Amino acid sequence: MLIDQNKELKNVTAAQIIEVTYPVIKARTETGSLVEVNVSPTEKQDPLFWEEVRSILKAKLWVPMGKKYHQLIDNGWLLDNSALSY
Repeated sequence: MLIDQNKELKNVTAAQIIEVTYPVIKARTETGSLVEVNVSPTEKQDPLFWEEVRSILKAKLWVPMGKKYHQLIDNGWLLDNSALSY
């Protein structure tokens, strides 16, 4: 099941990265708001992370981001079936 099909999950939004300047990442949400993405200390020190973020920027992809803490979500758009409540 896709995250956006589960109405119980309200903390995930789509965001498009619009600027990457170490150590700052800026994104635009699907509602048009501009936000600064919070980057963990581990991510700040990870050159592969920054390379991938720049690739996402170049490709103009939309990525999942938490609404409350503005952090990129690493498990993509799919929801684990165990989190579902039927």
